Order: sequence, then structure tokens, then C-alpha cells
Amino acid sequence: MTATVSAPGRPRPVTPLTILADRLDRLARQAAAAGQADPELAAELRAASQLAGGLDPYLSQWTTPESPALRRLAERTEAEDWRRRGGDGTAAPLEQEMLSGHVEGQTLKMLVHATRAQQVLEIGMFTGYSALAMAEALPDGAQLIACEIDAEVAAFAQRCWAGSPDASKIEVRVGPALATLAELDAAGEQFELVFIDADKASYAAYLNALLDHELLAPPGLICVDNTLMQGQPWLPGEPTANGAAIAAFNQTVAADPRVEQVLIPLRDGLTLIRRREA
Repeated sequence: MTATVSAPGRPRPVTPLTILADRLDRLARQAAAAGQADPELAAELRAASQLAGGLDPYLSQWTTPESPALRRLAERTEAEDWRRRGGDGTAAPLEQEMLSGHVEGQTLKMLVHATRAQQVLEIGMFTGYSALAMAEALPDGAQLIACEIDAEVAAFAQRCWAGSPDASKIEVRVGPALATLAELDAAGEQFELVFIDADKASYAAYLNALLDHELLAPPGLICVDNTLMQGQPWLPGEPTANGAAIAAFNQTVAADPRVEQVLIPLRDGLTLIRRREA
């Protein structure tokens, strides 16, 4: 799996569906260029490419449009040259593909409405698309606390929010998320909805912190992003560190008697987790 950071405005395929669509498109074009390929095989490849490649655009077309503020935030994220901000080598580089995006953003907004959340917690904010999307669904007086370890990217997100009437609902906590969770627990905070989209190796630790310290208000919902991780958990071959971490996390969640979960094939995988009734 490549770790190359894409150029501004040229996102690379990073979800199982977009990777599949890209490969099918290349195979279909290769078959057409060969000239001597079996016509039936070439036609099947074209049909498969159209089926896979058309799904994400169709989902976006018939999903409620994003707000102007979210569109501006997405455009600024896509225009930024993240190749210049690869970090110190101890963590995965930042990249435009980390943006939650339109359909996942609307899904999170729908979950805020469905849970009637007043207090939302986000672990891993990046440029703030998902935070702002959820904030747009929160009623006046409600609050979203967003944890982000990178002070520079947190400042980028806050600049992107400037002018949004919902930005005031977001409180950013910069620093290691586990330390922030301990602070929130000490303050007696509870959240009806939690979205986890941070360093994959710590996913299990975040989940345990939420459950062990009663940070999840009954009957709260935890949403965990990237739980398909480009298909690495089930593909043959050696996974990346993130791929191995996600595979282990999915197994951990499935074996935890405290919770029940469903893994949804939305974008790069979204797992919904709730605590079982006593």
C-alpha cells in the first residue's frame, strides 16, 4: 500500500470502493487498448468499472447537499499542499483524503439528529469537516468538544470555520486525546455521541477509556471511522501498521461483551457501537 501524499486537488483512491473502481477502470482501458482482448471480457470489465465507479457520485448526488461553510472547508483542505506538512516521521502524514466529506458528513449530522445529542465528542479532528457537520446539527446551547493533537492543523480548521454560525458550538482541545479524556472524566462530562477518527493504533484505548470511565451517556452511540482501512483487514499480503491496527481493533470490538456493533461500508468503513443493556 502506497503512503504517498497526493497533490492538491488530485485525491488518490483510499477506500475499498474507490480502489476497486480505479483498478477496474485501468483494466478496462488496458483491455480496450490491447485490441485483441475477448470482446465479452472487455464489455464485462467496462460494466464492472461503471458499476463501481458510479456508486460514490450517485450517493453524493442524492444526499442532502453540504452547507456552503462545509463546501468552503472542503475546498480549502483539497487546495492545501499537505506534502509540505508530513510531520516529524513519528505519525502518518496529513493528506486531503483524511477529510470525512459530503456523504459521511451528512451521515454524522443524521446521527446527531437521531440521538438528539446535546454533547458530542470527536477524537481526531483534522481540518474540522466532521466537527462542523455535526455542529450544524446540534441545537443552540449544545456543544461539541473536538480533540486534536496537531496544533497547526487545529488552527487551520478554526480558520476554515470562520464565518460559520455554528462554529461557536465547537470547543477544540489540543493535546493527546487520552489525556483529554481523563480531564473530561474528572470533570464529570458525558456525551451522547462520540466520533473516533484519530491514530488507528490507539482506537482500542479510546474505546476502553469511553466505556471504563462512563464518558458515554446512556444510550449513547460511538462512531468509529476507517474500520475497513482500504480492504487491508481481509486482503492477502502484509498490511500496513494502520491496516494491522484496524484488523486488531475490529476483532477486539467483536469480542467485547460490553458492546454490540455494526460495521457499515460507508467510505472507508464506519462502525457504530453501543453499550449493551445491563
